[in-house]
Amino acid sequence: MRAFNKLTPLALLALLVGQSACGEKDPPKGPQIPEAGYVVMAAQTVPLQLDLAGRTAAYETSEVRPQVSGVIKQRHFVEGSVVKKDQTLYEIDPSLYRAAVAQAEANLANAQATREAAEAKAARYKPLADIEAVSKQDYTDARSAANQAAAQVAQAKAALDTARINLRFTKVPAPISGKIGRSVATVGALVTTGQADALTSIQRLDPIFVDIQQSSAALVSLRRELSSGGVTPSSATVRLTLEDGSQYPIPGRIEFAEPVVDPSTGSVTLRATFPNPNGLLLPGMYVRARLSQATAQNAILAPQQAVSRDPVGNATVYLVSSDNKAVLRTVTANQTVGDKWLVTAGLAPGDKVITEGINRLKPGQPIHPVPAGSPPRRPPGAPGGEGVSPGGGQAQRGR
Repeated sequence: MRAFNKLTPLALLALLVGQSACGEKDPPKGPQIPEAGYVVMAAQTVPLQLDLAGRTAAYETSEVRPQVSGVIKQRHFVEGSVVKKDQTLYEIDPSLYRAAVAQAEANLANAQATREAAEAKAARYKPLADIEAVSKQDYTDARSAANQAAAQVAQAKAALDTARINLRFTKVPAPISGKIGRSVATVGALVTTGQADALTSIQRLDPIFVDIQQSSAALVSLRRELSSGGVTPSSATVRLTLEDGSQYPIPGRIEFAEPVVDPSTGSVTLRATFPNPNGLLLPGMYVRARLSQATAQNAILAPQQAVSRDPVGNATVYLVSSDNKAVLRTVTANQTVGDKWLVTAGLAPGDKVITEGINRLKPGQPIHPVPAGSPPRRPPGAPGGEGVSPGGGQAQRGR
């Protein structure tokens, strides 16, 4: 009491006000109910895309070899150029083959003269044999000689044809149209029939093949899905990504799949054909092929930000229940389609999948669901700035 008596009235008033302020308590806050943005699931038809490795291969390849022996006299093409079918590539010295043709023509003329004489003799003997002016044997011998002369004429004609063919082979033609490679043989080189080394090679590059490798396990899975009826076959259209990451502008088509599995790689080769008018694709190039072998019917696509993984790797999503609570559900999502997960089990059309505010949710927690992308709520009369949820907390809907 002595201490209070010593205080001035002003100090005493300040002490009493401070005690009164310390005795006041903050009003209790209500429970926070977070907002959660959701999207509604819908069934749709989804092509199942595959990215597979592949290599390009020439549509046609031909190695040019000589069919007659001789010395190369001329070369009639530019290395690396495009040649047409039957265009002359090399000319072999034709001197010996022209002489062979001349000899064959002379042999044919001789055989024809012999045949004419033999046939005339047989013709004269026939009436004489009928009146027995000559013996039957003489007529038979004359007729046989005429037949032998006719056979010799046929042989001479065949020999002449062979000589002419060999003379034609002195001009080595292009078996196919395409781009020709470098020439192994030069002018003045001696070439022989049936030699092992090709003079050059020609490749047809428009169109061009792309051999795509697919694992046999993936092929078996695809056929099982097709047989179950959950998916249907897709078109055979293929798109290519080149080695530098650029997209090849022209689509191709799958032609066939080999009926055997390569035992060394465990893969099956799919062959596609691509137009190549500008020669951009060259044989041996590594490419990535994107194709759709099947189309999923009544498929459900969930946004990737909505799908999480539990400690054992199972895919999970949060749903909005009928009483506005967060429900954790395990789903089957083993494949991505663009920026979404293809959910094959666990979701149905009409389910509300939460995509915003997931990090603040717990199973069974009350939420305020809003369509994804909606602006945060603000209570009536609240000033501008950050929104406030119904429980007084900030309305944040980040992941």
